[in-house]
Amino acid sequence: MSKNNSSSLKLTRQRLLAFKTALLSDAMGKRGAMDHDMHCLSANCRMAGPAVTLRVHTADILMVGIALSQCPAGRVLVIDGQGELNTALWGELSTMAARLRGLQGVVIDGAVRDHANIRRDRFPVFARAVVPNAGGAEYAGEMGIPIQCGGLVVNPGDWVVGDEDGVVVIPADGLAPVMKTAAQLLRVEKKIGREIRRGKELATILRYEELLKRKSKEGFLPQMRILDK
Repeated sequence: MSKNNSSSLKLTRQRLLAFKTALLSDAMGKRGAMDHDMHCLSANCRMAGPAVTLRVHTADILMVGIALSQCPAGRVLVIDGQGELNTALWGELSTMAARLRGLQGVVIDGAVRDHANIRRDRFPVFARAVVPNAGGAEYAGEMGIPIQCGGLVVNPGDWVVGDEDGVVVIPADGLAPVMKTAAQLLRVEKKIGREIRRGKELATILRYEELLKRKSKEGFLPQMRILDK
């Protein structure tokens, strides 16, 4: 990678890490978030980087090792485990190798093991499950192709961002408008926060009373129980 590309990658990462995944999801119209059970298993969940994609044969780790030897620094390795949750595709040693290679994180639609070691390592690891069973190393897989992960299609080069709330995927060709919208939403969010600290009710700020009245006129009558004060 050239020095200019490396600097551009670092700048984009820094800009994305200024936003929560929740805000990025809002900026994408509530699209782009992986399934709720793609859990962060590390003490450090913050990551952002272009995706390097990998589809493995069910319960087989051969291509995981190959991908780790080829994945450029600054990337997020995204693995399609084909729905297998009773065999681990990742563990302590792969976490160490990924961190030392300079990867930003890994997202696995599958299972991992060595959870305690992964948590201590602080390298961002997201996966669906934890299980002690190890995978085999017999079959080839596919790298650098569109894959399914966490309920989304992930293409090579898409930006993958993770934090305590989960993982979002931003298409590479849609990165600029998403960041622009996220910056606008962040300013609005900060403004609302200031008004709340001054004592203003959230429902008033967001005009929920007006919305409820309008919905009532339209025939929408919600089930409500007013709490006794």
